[in-house]
Amino acid sequence: MAGSINRVILVGNLTRDPELRALPSGTSVCRLRLAVNDRVKDRTSGEWTDYANYFDITVFGAQAERYAQWLTKGRQIAVDGRLRWREWESQEGQKRSAVEVVADNVQFIGPREAGAGAGGGAGAGAFPSSTGPAFSDKGLEPAEADFAEDDDIPF
Repeated sequence: MAGSINRVILVGNLTRDPELRALPSGTSVCRLRLAVNDRVKDRTSGEWTDYANYFDITVFGAQAERYAQWLTKGRQIAVDGRLRWREWESQEGQKRSAVEVVADNVQFIGPREAGAGAGGGAGAGAFPSSTGPAFSDKGLEPAEADFAEDDDIPF
């Protein structure tokens, strides 16, 4: 039986400033919210538009402290990590669940100023983060012309 693979690479812009907290054990936790656009073609008009996807990103330890210090809303970043599903009970007693990305590596992309627009490659004002390859949004192909509607997905 083959092993499982759980890898995610996302490039997008932060929708808010990082939130830094500490666990009871003292470990730092930084929460990020990332917007990643898909290009979708409207079936009726034929026009291409951007469709935003939002992802919750969690970073632990010394990296969490570093990212909370250097990242701001609007900054373009690349995240390399893994998906984690979690479940909890709300204050009203309802079961809730969410899928988040636990980041192993975050690369700063584009200009340091928040909201200054998309940058080219990594490096322009980037604070050196953990080791690993720098990611660039150059060379990404547009999304397929048609997305399957939720009702069309067979599972």
